[in-house]
Amino acid sequence: MLRSLWDRLRPWVAVETAVLAGLLGVVLGAWAFLALADEVREGDTHAFDQWLLRALRRAEDPAVPIGPRWLGEVARDLTALGGVSVLSLLSLAVIGFLLLRRQPHGAMFLATSLLGGLLLSTLFKHLYARERPSVVPHLSTFESASFPSGHSMLSAVAYLTLGVMLARLTAQRSLRWYFLGVAVLLTGLVGASRVFLGVHYPTDVLAGWSAGLAWAALCALVARWLQRRGEVERPAN
Repeated sequence: MLRSLWDRLRPWVAVETAVLAGLLGVVLGAWAFLALADEVREGDTHAFDQWLLRALRRAEDPAVPIGPRWLGEVARDLTALGGVSVLSLLSLAVIGFLLLRRQPHGAMFLATSLLGGLLLSTLFKHLYARERPSVVPHLSTFESASFPSGHSMLSAVAYLTLGVMLARLTAQRSLRWYFLGVAVLLTGLVGASRVFLGVHYPTDVLAGWSAGLAWAALCALVARWLQRRGEVERPAN
């Protein structure tokens, strides 16, 4: 009897859990971003930011990062995974996949979500206008503002959104966790590479992750709502 009752309640529990997780992601991400932005504006994070950047460089020569020589090249390769060019190509590939599956509304929603994340990142950069770190030489060249990290935010938006979408295309729990785990790993590696290259303060990256999480979670909730209304195709099992 209990098993029969659980089989009836399980779909409802799964839906409610997903909604609560999405709401939690929005609230925590937005709160963390605003808290970091406030601390950065007051200068309370300056000592920590400078300490970590210096800790990643050799004491005798701040232009040389710690670790083996190839580590810098790896960091540059990883940071490209959060660039607009790479994320655009990846997004276009996934959008094409959705179109081939005859899910045009899903493809349009995905494109809108990713473009919205890009516009939001650009808006934040203009709003806070934080200068790039000068405490250590940069190992890569970028000219936009520093807060929040655009690579970190856009990688969180893109990879988390795609990870959730791919997870919903399969009923196998291990595959769902795999997709989500890969999305989180890629997001983390991109952010870490920005600090290692000296082009962002640690708080820039943390803020980018927070804002990206909030936006990706919000998009996931909106997608679920639109699917219930029949305005976006439901993922196939």
